[in-house]
Amino acid sequence: MAAQDRKRVVVVDGGYESYDIEQRILAPLHADVVVDPCHGDPARIKIATAEADAVLVRESPIDKEAIASMRRCRIIARYGIGVDNVNLAAAQERRIYVANVPDYGAEEVSDHALALLMSVARRTVTRDAAVRSGAWNVSRREKMYRIAGRALGLVGYGRIARTFERKMRGLGVGRVLVYDPLLGASAFAGVESVDLNSLCEQSDFISLHAPLTRETSHIINSTRLALMKPTTILVNTARGGLVDETALVEALRSKRLFGAGIDVFEREPPAPEDPLFGLDNVVLSDHTAWYSEESVAELQTKAAEEVARVLRGEPPNHWVNRWTGG
Repeated sequence: MAAQDRKRVVVVDGGYESYDIEQRILAPLHADVVVDPCHGDPARIKIATAEADAVLVRESPIDKEAIASMRRCRIIARYGIGVDNVNLAAAQERRIYVANVPDYGAEEVSDHALALLMSVARRTVTRDAAVRSGAWNVSRREKMYRIAGRALGLVGYGRIARTFERKMRGLGVGRVLVYDPLLGASAFAGVESVDLNSLCEQSDFISLHAPLTRETSHIINSTRLALMKPTTILVNTARGGLVDETALVEALRSKRLFGAGIDVFEREPPAPEDPLFGLDNVVLSDHTAWYSEESVAELQTKAAEEVARVLRGEPPNHWVNRWTGG
């Protein structure tokens, strides 16, 4: 096959040890996988994707300008669930499919949310530091509360939230309250569907599992933090922008909130002077909830398969910017 007839699939973010999976899936379609890490630089992304037949992206912004410069792109596939870094309207206007991988990592993210919650509830980070410094038998200096019998609040009730619910029920939570306006009434069997303010008022543990949109930006703000009990633990493994971090820091600093487990930030990576770093009632991780060796392979496989479908002339399974007649 002549070089000009081969398809070009551009990966604009590095981060995986190899791209053998993508190459294996796409080679039968006469497609070359080109890894061109752009490090989030919009100008570099625009150049790297201009001649791409398909784009694979993790975190870099695929903005309106980059999409306008794409001469023959047919699909932008996101390695992950959220697509807030892709301009969906611009891609739709150009009839470029945008696809995500919503059905991976539910076990990993829910495990991580549970680990953060448990670490905050049982104060394992501060206890580790105390023991290393010579402290012993200081249990009541930092109060702890039983998990069993308390109320779990879930903001968003998709696959990950339901997996997390299953694990929390195993710890004996008494009630499960859910806020998800995108779901119909039939989706809430076995849980209590409530408005967000009620969830904040009544829950002892609140775990965020919503996408980041214009409507959900800062959905947890100073007003809703003020509704929470002083014994409430907030966990965010979804998107940093769901939480007003300035308001969260104030609530944690003043002990109006028991604690928080945070895997995602408004700014990533956070600045070295981020005030969350100075608080002892918050446990932090580096947007790593999605990760296991198994989830990486699953993610790379499913993203590449979406590209393969489109290159064969089919729509992707998880098409997020739908248009009619496409």
